[in-house]
Amino acid sequence: MPRVIDYRDDASCDLGDCLAALNENGFKPYEEESLLHAATWLRRLGNNRAFLGDLLLDELKQGVKAAEEASSYGPQVVMLSQLGHEYYMRANLWPSREEHMFRASGKSAFSYELPHDHNFDFLTVGYFGPGYSSDYYEYDYDKVVGSIGEKAGLRFIERSTLEPGKLMHYRAHVDVHSQLPPESLSVSLNVMHAGGAQGWLDQYKFDVEKDEISGIVSPGGSEIFLRVAVGLGGEEARDLAHTFAGSHPSDRMRLVALEAQEGVLDEAGRDRLWQRAEQSGSRLVAMEATRRRRELALF
Repeated sequence: MPRVIDYRDDASCDLGDCLAALNENGFKPYEEESLLHAATWLRRLGNNRAFLGDLLLDELKQGVKAAEEASSYGPQVVMLSQLGHEYYMRANLWPSREEHMFRASGKSAFSYELPHDHNFDFLTVGYFGPGYSSDYYEYDYDKVVGSIGEKAGLRFIERSTLEPGKLMHYRAHVDVHSQLPPESLSVSLNVMHAGGAQGWLDQYKFDVEKDEISGIVSPGGSEIFLRVAVGLGGEEARDLAHTFAGSHPSDRMRLVALEAQEGVLDEAGRDRLWQRAEQSGSRLVAMEATRRRRELALF
């Protein structure tokens, strides 16, 4: 499960001081000194009980101007820093089942009861409210290829709650959790690592009852662009998809290129496409190709 960082510090800081400290030293979660430095400043910001309410109040006072900057805000996330460094900060709002936003949007809008890992490390601290609970699991990322229905090897650890003041380090491709709504509205503060390779690393969702990978949480922008380009029917786009399917260094992108081609083929063409893909030399592509051919045979 995520590492609990039992670091006590009664000092507090404002958001500007926290960001300045992180900008100066960065956030490298694979280096213990850098990790603990970021944890120290997140702890101090969490001790400031007024900063987030003041920030939200200032935004509300801006009215129309605040709406123009809505891309930084969502129903659950408040961005606390600009992008551009190898980290960013945010506050996450976690509604209870009794909140209007939960009743209106449902649990899936807040990733509740969605077992998933992360393709990045991050620090989190309980800031307000009782905090969400999670069922925590671990697995070996290097032992799976990411095919839908593949056995994940999940190991249940425990159920615990992100209580106020609890500071945790979620480890990329190790920690899996299924979050449960808190008893009342809660807020967590996060320092998120944003490395350059992150977009090429998969983030999975899981079926814990079957102990299987059930999907990819967040496809990259390049994947969407390729699907749309091929779907619009351009010859150049189809040629690019064919090239990517055969030689792209990312197995996931090779699979996406095949899926994009599949979308413009008839049933016989799709079967031939996946039959060739079974001989691709990639375990991920071959496993997915076999699964797709099996699904085609059912119809």
